[in-house]
Amino acid sequence: MNGFLTELKRRNVIRMAGLYLVGAWLLVQVAGTLLPMFGAPDWLPRSIVVLLAIGFLPALIFSWVFELTPQGLKRDEDVRPEESIAPQTARRMDRMIIVVLVLSLAYFCFDKFVLTPRREVALVAATEKSVAARPAIESKPAVSAKSVAVLPFANLSDDKGSEYFSDGISEELLTVLQKIPGLHVAARTSAFSFKGKNATAQEIGQKLGVSRLVEGSVRKAGDMVRIAARLTQADTGEEIWSENYTRNLKDVFAVQTELAQTIVGQLRGQLTGGAVDPAAKAAIEAQVQAAEKGGTKNVEAHQRYLQGRFYANRHSEESAGEALAEYQRAVEIDPSFALAWAGLAQAHLWFCNFSTEAGRAGFDAHLASAREATARALALEPNLPEALRVRADLQLNFDFDWKGADETLRNALALAPADPALLTDAGTLALAKGDTARGIALYREAVALDPINSLARSFLAFNLALTGQFAEAQAEYPHLVELNPAAPWAHAGLGVSFLLQGKFEEAVVAAHDEAAEWGRLTVVAMARWSQKRIPEADAALARLVERSAGTAAYQIAEIHAYRGEKDRAFEWLERARRQRDPGLDSLLIDPLLANLRGDPRWDPFVRTMGLADDQLK
Repeated sequence: MNGFLTELKRRNVIRMAGLYLVGAWLLVQVAGTLLPMFGAPDWLPRSIVVLLAIGFLPALIFSWVFELTPQGLKRDEDVRPEESIAPQTARRMDRMIIVVLVLSLAYFCFDKFVLTPRREVALVAATEKSVAARPAIESKPAVSAKSVAVLPFANLSDDKGSEYFSDGISEELLTVLQKIPGLHVAARTSAFSFKGKNATAQEIGQKLGVSRLVEGSVRKAGDMVRIAARLTQADTGEEIWSENYTRNLKDVFAVQTELAQTIVGQLRGQLTGGAVDPAAKAAIEAQVQAAEKGGTKNVEAHQRYLQGRFYANRHSEESAGEALAEYQRAVEIDPSFALAWAGLAQAHLWFCNFSTEAGRAGFDAHLASAREATARALALEPNLPEALRVRADLQLNFDFDWKGADETLRNALALAPADPALLTDAGTLALAKGDTARGIALYREAVALDPINSLARSFLAFNLALTGQFAEAQAEYPHLVELNPAAPWAHAGLGVSFLLQGKFEEAVVAAHDEAAEWGRLTVVAMARWSQKRIPEADAALARLVERSAGTAAYQIAEIHAYRGEKDRAFEWLERARRQRDPGLDSLLIDPLLANLRGDPRWDPFVRTMGLADDQLK
């Protein structure tokens, strides 16, 4: 063996291998950069790589058989030892290897720090131009006479920290009106997007698709509160009705009830062209009272609840923790406060859905607490839409109880048919069962009701991409990024859309700004694998496993399935099932799992998830 290695060195075969590999790498990198600039077809760079790979072994054989001499190439066996110049040739080859290595290093630095940033800028610009050129898919609902938006009431209190109270008053009024049958109420996210802006009534009405606006202000001083409210005609800005209420803080509940009844009565009176008769007034009072179920008469518990909802609406880990603490305090003060129990359950589910900091132990603890709080809320108010929504989330995203989720959502939507969150859940359920047309239609309805709701848009855009409606998906993502650049999949979702079209570099660039690292790594791991940049793909997958195995098992399964690594894919799918991964909602429609669908293990796994055709009937 030592003799063979000595002969390889004498004949310069090892040096030839090093020189060939370094030179081939440099040639491939330069070709990959220059050929696309001249419009070369995609097969040409691949052909160069194949030819160089094929040529490697003949080059080594040639180096073994022949030797360079002053008289030219001769067969090694024909060169006498005293005539051999192999040592001089070896030194020349060493210098050539050093020169090529220096050139390779120089090119690597030039590509890394000069060409790559320019390519990324160009790709981003091209992507933005392409998306901007497509017609935006804006859902503009027709303005109905039975429509209203409740804008955030202005906080006129000396204590600017009382903003939670003014927001809470208007939000509770909005929630009550939203439950009135036949009345279209703009969703909270969209209505509150005008907070602090000097938009006209006409602009707001047109943007939200409503004919009336409820505006007002709140001034709180000690135990007294003054609420000013008015109803405005959106298209003219004309004031229809206004009233001022000065009450003790403990009477704020009665003011909210009176406000809701007056506004519903004003709308009904205008629609019928006259005053509301006693029978209609009694019906309005009954509707408002039914819509107010689940509340409290305890002033401190009510304020804690308003603070909890104020923090929850900020959608960040820190604010979610603050919301949870406020809701917890509210139910401690008033254990019969059903809405606070529902809020507490939703806060715990936020951590299950979006937080990776606490790991599996934290996930399980939050999930158990969410179940307990939901049960408490529904025991107090069995028909509370806010609590039914949390139960539907649990059934849909964590228990995979498709029939239970269907029943819960039908009951909740009967009570609050215009709730975008409920419609979004219903869309997710439809897609989980493989009904893509209904799922996308429900997402569109949620966006139409709440155009400023980034979560609803995120679900719509991402599932448009998964169902192959790429032009519409890519038209939605700029709106989503404008609303909330940190929304889940706001950037990585666009990356998935490009990935499914085979536009791998565009996919990586689009996912670059994704706020959730696991989303970016998912796209990068698949795109780089398709580009044959295996070390980068493996590194992204390894980091995803290291950082998010407890919360992104479904995405890891997608990557293995995409790479054709079926055994690993099924292992991670089973892990996702055990970990109650919400990503499994997409199992039946996910194109990234296409490589698994012909495998004999696919149908049994689908049946384990309860998604076989006969199980869904």
